[in-house]
Amino acid sequence: MIYLDNSATTKPCPQAVEAMMQAMTTDWGNPSGLYGFGIEASKKLRIARTQTAGALGAQPDRVFFTSGGTEADNWALFSTAKRFGKKKKHIITTAIEHHAILNPMKELESQGFEVTYLPPDELGRITLEALKAALRPDTILVSIMMVNNETGAVMPIAQMAKLVHKLCPDAVFHTDAVQGFLKVPFQAKTLGADLISVSSHKIHGPKGAGALYISPRLKSFPAFLLGGGQENGLRSGTEGTPAIMGFAAACAAGAESFQRDITHERQLLEYAISKIRDMEGIHINGAHDAPHILSLSVPGVPTQNTLNLLQESGICISAGSACAKGHRSHVLSAMNIRPEIIDGSFRVSLCRDTTQEEIDVLLAALQQRVLPYQQKAKHK
Repeated sequence: MIYLDNSATTKPCPQAVEAMMQAMTTDWGNPSGLYGFGIEASKKLRIARTQTAGALGAQPDRVFFTSGGTEADNWALFSTAKRFGKKKKHIITTAIEHHAILNPMKELESQGFEVTYLPPDELGRITLEALKAALRPDTILVSIMMVNNETGAVMPIAQMAKLVHKLCPDAVFHTDAVQGFLKVPFQAKTLGADLISVSSHKIHGPKGAGALYISPRLKSFPAFLLGGGQENGLRSGTEGTPAIMGFAAACAAGAESFQRDITHERQLLEYAISKIRDMEGIHINGAHDAPHILSLSVPGVPTQNTLNLLQESGICISAGSACAKGHRSHVLSAMNIRPEIIDGSFRVSLCRDTTQEEIDVLLAALQQRVLPYQQKAKHK
């Protein structure tokens, strides 16, 4: 199997698997326990928080564990809305966000909030000018993703956060950094975002873990889950220590190899792009700024057909976001890409384990299987 769907999920690294096994077989105590076994588990949890914070470039006490990126996004949006109460009602996001943002925005609209959806340019980027034009005195929240999960477009988050804080000092700036964490350089302490969502299973950690960074600027932030007071009272519930330990181990491993990884991924991505540009009939969508995401299209060949043809060659790719099955891409639609291109689109996403040999197999399968199918469709 050649796995090229790493933006959907990644294979857990050996460090993560080992840490999870230890948490389940040796260090399985409840971190809230007041006896030695529980206190030892609590110490391990503090170490995991420090490792995760180190990879994020954050203070450990500003990192709060969640069940994943979706929960972190929901917490960021709903608790910010609760924080402002009925005083102000305007929110800004983009038309190309993940559904973990878009669907909560729909819920907030049903509660009386007004949401402005910024359109992308033709490459899938959101501009500072578009954001500036949308800001209003009653804006309470801006949520803009760091890296688009379908096109790889990277947004200027640091400049955006600075602009928002300058023009709307009370507003909260959130970024969904699920596709940016350990893929593009940033440090939470200097990025300027008030809230940052990240996920474990995108960085070779296990599913079921993630984190929300809450800036010291937000001195009071509403709790998301009420209960026994874990996560400093903001996200109660007995901590899922096996997933958290695996997440932290993946963070530590990824931070150590970060520069090598993104250099490797970028070289492979550019190699693939250079070869694809020589193939008549394949369209490249969007900016592909990030080192690991490439959106392609074979017009005239439905996406599912391409997925099936490549699967016959042992290649796993995605139709786009793995969380939006069966729907035409809202991201490519917002970019005003022609329907026939959207309907033939698919995503290739790399990781540090991807090899050039695997890319060559993909390129050969596109050339020998998918493009001939396109030619047959044209002559029907």
